[in-house]
Amino acid sequence: MSFCSIRVTAALLAAALTALATAPPAAAAEEPDLIFRRSTVFKLLSPDDKLATYGVDDPAVEGVACHFTVPEKGGYKGWLGLAEQVSDISLACRQIGPIRFKAKASQGEDMFRQRRSLFFKKMQIVRGCDAKRNVLVYMVYSDKLIDGSPKNSTSSVPIMPWGANDTIQKCGDYISG
Repeated sequence: MSFCSIRVTAALLAAALTALATAPPAAAAEEPDLIFRRSTVFKLLSPDDKLATYGVDDPAVEGVACHFTVPEKGGYKGWLGLAEQVSDISLACRQIGPIRFKAKASQGEDMFRQRRSLFFKKMQIVRGCDAKRNVLVYMVYSDKLIDGSPKNSTSSVPIMPWGANDTIQKCGDYISG
């Protein structure tokens, strides 16, 4: 391999890595709303490690919101966005109004996605339907390109009437699999 082809290959690799690093995080829902952060590990000269709680509305199901808490690495690597975030994520989803399905969806479809490291790890909230019980089921997990990540959390939202004139929709009519 010639020096010129090595330079071209290196330039292409650098361009691809830069594109990955600067691309906006893939997300089915809009960016989550930061509710609050709490410091967990004090760092003298750099940002502390924190727990952060966020809220996000389900983009395909009106009337459902999810809140999740994620650890955020501090230190200089965390401050620069180079630290790989851990996979411990908690999740709670609730009905916050009348539930209306905006479109048909598939079981296990992404509701929200967020990058958790510079290249290889992402957190996902996926949505499903327990048709027998008419319950929306949300699961959060993070995956890593190399070896996966088994840590997860699940939350259920039973579809209930919201007011006297609310008609209850069946999740099985909109989510299939």
